[in-house]
Amino acid sequence: MELDSRIADIFAAAAGSLIHAAGISAGDVAAIGSHGQTVWHSPVSEPPWTLQIGDPNRIALQTGITTVADLRRMDMAAGGQGAPLAPIFHAAMFRGEHTRVVLNLGGIANITVLPGNAAQPVSGFDTGPANTLLDAWAWRYLQTPCDRGGAWAAGGSVIPALLKKLLADPYFRQPPPKSTGPEYFSLGWLGTSLEEDHAPADVQATLVRLTAETVAAAVRDHAAGAREVIACGGGIHNPVLMAALAECLAPVTLTTTADYGLVPDRIEALCLAWLARERLAGRPGNIPAVTGAVRPVILGAIYSPD
Repeated sequence: MELDSRIADIFAAAAGSLIHAAGISAGDVAAIGSHGQTVWHSPVSEPPWTLQIGDPNRIALQTGITTVADLRRMDMAAGGQGAPLAPIFHAAMFRGEHTRVVLNLGGIANITVLPGNAAQPVSGFDTGPANTLLDAWAWRYLQTPCDRGGAWAAGGSVIPALLKKLLADPYFRQPPPKSTGPEYFSLGWLGTSLEEDHAPADVQATLVRLTAETVAAAVRDHAAGAREVIACGGGIHNPVLMAALAECLAPVTLTTTADYGLVPDRIEALCLAWLARERLAGRPGNIPAVTGAVRPVILGAIYSPD
C-alpha cells in the first residue's frame, strides 16, 4: 500500500527532526514507539481487527533506530479490544493517595480511573466522542480543521431535543470494557439524528455538550469518590469544551497534566515511548480489566535497523 510507505517516511522525517532539535544523535535513542495512523478499528466484529499504517520497517531503516510498532493486535488476539492502551501509562505517572481520573480528549474521549487504594485495579474505557465530531462539523461548514478556541460553538446554543437523541445512543450505556472510534461516531452517525434544519453553530454547541455530559456520566458511574479529573489531549485547547466539562463534572475538580509537570499535548507521545520501553524490557503493556483481554500480554513487535 503506497500510503503505508508514505506515512512511514513522514514519521521517520519527524523523528529525525526531533532528534536534531534535541541536539542528540540517533545512537542516543533506545527505540521509537510508533502507534501508526489508524485506518480502521473494529474491536467487536467477528473476528475483531484493527489496522494502523506507517511501515515500521521503513522508520527503523531511515532513522537507524529500533522501532516498536503494532501495539494493539496482541491484546486483541488475547480477547481484548486493543484499546485504550494509555491507562497503564497513566497509572505509572498519576496514581496517588486518592481516586483520580485521567481524561484524554483526543478524537475520542477516554478515561482512566486510578483508585487511591492500591489494592483496587485500574480501569478505563472510551466514553465517546471528544474532538472527532467537533472537527468534522467544523470542516464541513468552516473548512477549517477545528473550531479554533471553540469560538464557533460559543456563538451557538445547545439544542435540547438533538442532545437527547444523541445521548440515547446505546454505546453510552454499554458497560466497559469498551472502545470506539470515528468509524462509529461519524457525521453519518450524527446525521441520523438531524431530522430538521438547525443552525450549524447550534449543532456545534450541542456536540460540545454531548462530550461534556458523556464524560461526566462516565466519571459518576465508574469513578465513585474521584476528587479530580486530569485532562490531556488536544481538547484542552478548546475553552468552551473545558468550561462545559468543568460545569458537568462539578464538584469534581478539572485540572490538566500540566499541573503535574507533563505537557498535555505530549502525553500520547510519552505513552508510546513508555510502551516501547516496556516491550524492549519484555513486560506486559495492557491491563486486562481495561481492554477485556484474558491476561496481560507483551504488546508490539520490534523492528531493528540492522
